[in-house]
Amino acid sequence: MVANSKVANTQPKRLSIGIIGGGIGGVALAVALSRDSQLDVQLFEAAPQFSEIGAGVSFGPNAVKAIQRLGLEAPYQRIADSSPAPFEDVWFEWRRGSDDTYLTASLAPGVGQSSVHRADFLDAIVANLPEGIAHFGKLCIGVQQDADSATASFDDGSHFKGDVIIGFDGIKSAVRPHVLPPEQYGEITPFWSGTYAYRGMIPTRDLEAALKAKGSEKRLALVPQMYLGKDRHILTFPVKQSQLVNVVGFITDRSLPNPKLPEGEKWVQAVSQEEMLKVFAGWSPACQAILECIPEPTRWALHELPELARYQRDRVLIVGDAAHALLPHQGAGAGQALEDAYVLASLLTDEHCDRQTVGGVFAAFEQVRHARTCKVQRTSHEAGDVYEYADVGIGDDETKLIKNLETRFGWLWNHDPYHDVVAAWQYISQF
Repeated sequence: MVANSKVANTQPKRLSIGIIGGGIGGVALAVALSRDSQLDVQLFEAAPQFSEIGAGVSFGPNAVKAIQRLGLEAPYQRIADSSPAPFEDVWFEWRRGSDDTYLTASLAPGVGQSSVHRADFLDAIVANLPEGIAHFGKLCIGVQQDADSATASFDDGSHFKGDVIIGFDGIKSAVRPHVLPPEQYGEITPFWSGTYAYRGMIPTRDLEAALKAKGSEKRLALVPQMYLGKDRHILTFPVKQSQLVNVVGFITDRSLPNPKLPEGEKWVQAVSQEEMLKVFAGWSPACQAILECIPEPTRWALHELPELARYQRDRVLIVGDAAHALLPHQGAGAGQALEDAYVLASLLTDEHCDRQTVGGVFAAFEQVRHARTCKVQRTSHEAGDVYEYADVGIGDDETKLIKNLETRFGWLWNHDPYHDVVAAWQYISQF
């Protein structure tokens, strides 16, 4: 139970669940679990209210499938953006960053570039969360468990004791060290990928005018674009019902095998437009038009996690970025969190899952999700190399590059997380 809280329903529940972290994945999981009256679900968020930083977030067909299976398609579709006809199946068009030359397009039939503003999507999910489940100002500082229960401790001195704890608490997870104790697994910390991302949002009309002034096509503002170059790339896609264009410009330092962020440097900070323009000096007219429309960019030092040995320890599980934080180069991070949420919700809401069997259910979840999420981590890092002409087998060979871009996403997108649920129950049935 949560310290100092009242629970109206005194009927014994099949399972009490504490979710640490109120981002997109954590809230989606809480919404799905709250539909089962036999589950006591409590969600703990460190911030004073639900909030998302960042801007646009992209969903591939697999993520849209997970949203549908989570029963969140209607609120999602109300806010989701898509490309205008006849480009509705385009995930991204790929162009040479030096001169805007069109190379190819990656197509996701029936979905295309399905994207939203992060905060809008979180708000849309939160609207489905019953009252009394979310608790704010709860910064988790540690987790413990015994044979019968798991307990989360918060920095305000309160505790939650339940049957299980699920860490959906992001790349800096406080739950992760319990699952992977440092004395056994070593200190597991996020590492800098060597990539900085310059971010900004541009009113679509402003970008259209800027592109026109440079002699570029207006549709470059409305159809998702990737501009590729050596150790750099820029992406754009519309959000907010195409009122805004989300822009991210990437630069990667590949001079060292394990680059280190300067001591004390913040992961996210405001920088000058001049710094950003300098990074992309000499790039195409369209790229200059885009960047000149961002007077106050923020610079993000992109971090990721190593592939972890495990996600589960008895009654405690880590999911989403807490388990497999990855780079954004395949637009896959939020999608994997939503796949996790759907698979986990499907298993926990099954009547055969109770406080005696839940440890085995968590083990089955890890069994069916681990290889896929590790592969998404690995290929997301590789994708950045491909886009920036740094992939060992491709480099700046545009023929090989085009073939890769047209085919590399199929395995990621053509996945239905329902099959993970089926596989998990097959795994459980063996024991």
